[in-house]
Amino acid sequence: MKQANKKMVFKTLGIVGLMTAFTFAMVPLYNVFCEITGINGKVLVSKELYEKVEVDKSRVVTVELITSIHRGMPWKFETTKHKIDVHPGELNEVMFYAKNLSGKTITGQAVPSVAPSQASFYVSKTECFCFDQQTLLAGEEINMPMKFYIDPDLPKSVHTVTMSYQLFNATSDESAAAAGQ
Repeated sequence: MKQANKKMVFKTLGIVGLMTAFTFAMVPLYNVFCEITGINGKVLVSKELYEKVEVDKSRVVTVELITSIHRGMPWKFETTKHKIDVHPGELNEVMFYAKNLSGKTITGQAVPSVAPSQASFYVSKTECFCFDQQTLLAGEEINMPMKFYIDPDLPKSVHTVTMSYQLFNATSDESAAAAGQ
């Protein structure tokens, strides 16, 4: 009976270890997935390409901006605007604010998402804090821009696009150890 209990404990610890490793690997895996597919708002468009896009002044699309923080991430993270009306093809800039509320250096990574899912193919970002990890010292705060436009080819049935960003702790063990020294 004791041997069976030991096996169960080792199996359980192994599963917990694998789940923990998978949690830390999610952000880099998501970045690779988005880079390959261009899905969920992780699309970088060059400013030169944007200059060829015509603005559709006859149409207005409402863009909702939502921020959230993954459980246990000791940062404040919010957008300065929660909703804006844009013309398709028009370059827009929205600022996001983050503050490290902890007493140590932490690296954060924002993971974007676009809804409805069909709209993700029509949201193009020329600049976004979500493309890179953000490292903030204890108590440090930062304003981060996100520049985007909605492609004029967005289906006429879509009147509202929701762009959400969830902030995850991406601090590696090595950077946390270096920050503590």
